[in-house]
Amino acid sequence: MGRTLLAATLIGLLVFAWPTGTISAESFSIMTAPELAGRIETDPRVRRYVQPSRIVWHSDNQTVENPQALLLRRSGQVTLDASNPCVLRNSGDGQASVLLDFGKQLQGGVQIAVWHTKNNQPVRMRVRFGESVSEAMAELGGDRNATNDHAIRDDRVLVPWLGTTEIGNTGFRFVRIDLEDADSFAQIQAVRAVFIYRDLPYLGSFRCNDERLNHIWRTGAYTVHLNMQDYLWDGIKRDRLVWIGDLHPETMSILAVFGADEVIPKSLDLIRDETPLPQWMNGISSYSMWWVLLHQSWYEYTGDKEYLSQQRSYLTGLLDLLAQQVGPDNRETLPPARFLDWPSSENAPAIHAGLHSMLIMTLRAGAELCAVLDESATRDNCLAAVDKLVKHVPDPADSKQAAALIALAGLDDPARLNQAVMAVDGARRMSTFYGYYVLQARAMAGDYKGALDCIREYWGAMLDLGATTFWEDFNLDWTENAARIDELVPEGKKDIHGDFGNYCYKGFRHSLCHGWASGPTAWLSEHVLGVKVLEPGCRVVRIDPHLGDLDWAEGSYPTPLGIIRVRHEKRPDGTIHSDIQAPAEIEIVRP
Repeated sequence: MGRTLLAATLIGLLVFAWPTGTISAESFSIMTAPELAGRIETDPRVRRYVQPSRIVWHSDNQTVENPQALLLRRSGQVTLDASNPCVLRNSGDGQASVLLDFGKQLQGGVQIAVWHTKNNQPVRMRVRFGESVSEAMAELGGDRNATNDHAIRDDRVLVPWLGTTEIGNTGFRFVRIDLEDADSFAQIQAVRAVFIYRDLPYLGSFRCNDERLNHIWRTGAYTVHLNMQDYLWDGIKRDRLVWIGDLHPETMSILAVFGADEVIPKSLDLIRDETPLPQWMNGISSYSMWWVLLHQSWYEYTGDKEYLSQQRSYLTGLLDLLAQQVGPDNRETLPPARFLDWPSSENAPAIHAGLHSMLIMTLRAGAELCAVLDESATRDNCLAAVDKLVKHVPDPADSKQAAALIALAGLDDPARLNQAVMAVDGARRMSTFYGYYVLQARAMAGDYKGALDCIREYWGAMLDLGATTFWEDFNLDWTENAARIDELVPEGKKDIHGDFGNYCYKGFRHSLCHGWASGPTAWLSEHVLGVKVLEPGCRVVRIDPHLGDLDWAEGSYPTPLGIIRVRHEKRPDGTIHSDIQAPAEIEIVRP
């Protein structure tokens, strides 16, 4: 049978056999592979291809020819016409290597498309991903601690002749490719990043007359967006886990930017289901408390009583367990592991102060949720424990983290704590995780100008060093004589990535994209735009802007009832004129 007749016959069979109507991807999969029915799971994420933005470095011109061809916009589909390739060539002692910059931090891998190779045989390439230039150039191990923890960022792949290969699933901005085979060559058509993320509209926004703050708001939003993968991670290179405490600042940023995304309850339920009581979530008592506080924030924003009701059994059991963590001296008695954040982990009095304050906050939040669920016995149990705990006011032990939690728990005057602890040394002795709560407490103290300066100094310093996402941790002392992350470290300069870090994040193991660092995004929307939810489901919202030293600010805030849009301008007498647009279903309250 000729090809034309065969094709016509097949088309005819399809016409008669195929049902009419639109065929979805799901129905096609089930019809062609019925044995997969019930085992197919959709991915909420999309794949997009990103071209490199520049060549950072390459080995000499004898080993790498025409590297600029890798910056051309190409499809990744190999053809027989090897037109204008980048050629990697190994001969003698030379090894071909090239380092690419994709311009921004990404989550995913790379696609390598190759035309011709020596003798039309596959070639072996080493691919190194880096969140900094120096990480992409590093060897595994050593003093600077380059690792493959949680995600493989240093690997080898066999690339075919006239073919395309993908490798990698990690967080990165930079990629180094080495041709490993001796006396060999590869004509590379294209190297494209495979960007994997949730394709979500940025419903929230923030703009003011200070572009540095605008950049920080956007960077925080992008940082948490990258970590919204199948679940809500804390880091896209390392810490690709659901750390429930870390979710709280992430959640507040997500609500301010994207609204109520399903990745939040999906992650809350995952940890609940894998942590039977009386175990502590992630093995940390404070993280079980964060789970309660997260449900309070989620219910306040969504007003979803049905979802809250699904937590009834676990929530009441956990609250009853927490209410038992009070000693005869009215001090918290939470067991190991006793953790707030890494920078405070060696300050035992500060940890006690923070945990004591968190327990008060958690039991109050739990009492509110129990009132919604008509769980009066557990509610009374929570409030009775709070009555004991408030009789003890711990010392913050010179810790900004502890002082912030004491203020947020209402145990001491926020203005006094701000002057004595939180405002001391500017943005020094901060952490990217608890920085959000320090900012919240400074707002309670009325120190909006100080909080804005802290954001500019601390988070802005990461931007000055080339960051496109915010980091797992950061110390202003590290910046002295430090090179940017997007350049080869010059002689005599410090490597901000490889030379610093503490605890579990030493050297290149340090994540440069950590969702818990996104706090300024949520804070700027709440305190500068002034949007504060007062009743569940955003039915009542207060608009109370605090511009500090800003002349104007404008932006949007998503709610389940629609988007609120505001613009605030400072008058010559210091008062603020506001234009507010809100859905009719939302009651707007002004101070």
